[in-house]
Amino acid sequence: MLPWKHLLRPLSALLLTALVTIVPATTAAAATDRAATATSRGWNDYSCKPSAAHPRPVILVHGTFANSVDNWLGLAPYLVNRDYCVYALDYGQLPGVPLVHGLGPIDKSAEQLKTFVDKVLAATGAAKADLVGHSQGGLMPRHYLKFLGGAAKVNALVGIAPDNHGTTLNGLAKLVTHFPGASEVLSSATPALADQVAGSAFLARLNAGGDTVPGVRYTVIATRYDGVVTPYRSQFLDGPNVRNILIQDLCALDLSEHAAIGLIDRIAFHEVANALDPSRATPTTCLSAIS
Repeated sequence: MLPWKHLLRPLSALLLTALVTIVPATTAAAATDRAATATSRGWNDYSCKPSAAHPRPVILVHGTFANSVDNWLGLAPYLVNRDYCVYALDYGQLPGVPLVHGLGPIDKSAEQLKTFVDKVLAATGAAKADLVGHSQGGLMPRHYLKFLGGAAKVNALVGIAPDNHGTTLNGLAKLVTHFPGASEVLSSATPALADQVAGSAFLARLNAGGDTVPGVRYTVIATRYDGVVTPYRSQFLDGPNVRNILIQDLCALDLSEHAAIGLIDRIAFHEVANALDPSRATPTTCLSAIS
């Protein structure tokens, strides 16, 4: 084995370990506490019945190295307070890696989303759901829509900083091609990361023949300060029923980067609400941060 390959495996493991340690807790009890927190705040409540004003449940899809609770401590209550039935799933788990998910092969994660959507629709009695995803969570559902029959069960997909056409990580991803075997190591250690690199086989298949499928409304909310999904315009989709939004066009003072736009940015949240209920949409401005 080449010397650099001896280093790449422990570095991958170190990255996973570091990301696990920055999560506030790593025990099964902590995971249970997070689930209880979500239910107590009104989301993941399977007794919720969609209202006439908001007849579709909203399913939140977390990003890479995230989970169904921590990713949505800002947006989930925001939507619950606006009378939505809100749900979130965990997906893409790797053995031995607690609480941070979205790491497994994206096509397999899409199968988990399919199962979860069916569960939510059965519980709520709704015919369709709306999906809102952050980062990989805005990309992965497109596989479900295109290849797993999701278009018949989804009305709208809202992507917050989604890597729809992959990321170069400001050019770092291109370095992989200069090291023989590096792509194989990355694919085996963290398959979802390999799938999200610009030019991956997963992305080539997903985007072949067009970015969208008929019958689904698409919204992309991006920030020019995104340092994870680069270039940021690679997030935007082409096709009918697509609205691409640069958050700085709505509020030039918004300095949110990749994480903040999905976690705490109420200006972005306002655009999510507009996308979910376009008939009641109101203008998004800097003042939306306090509304």
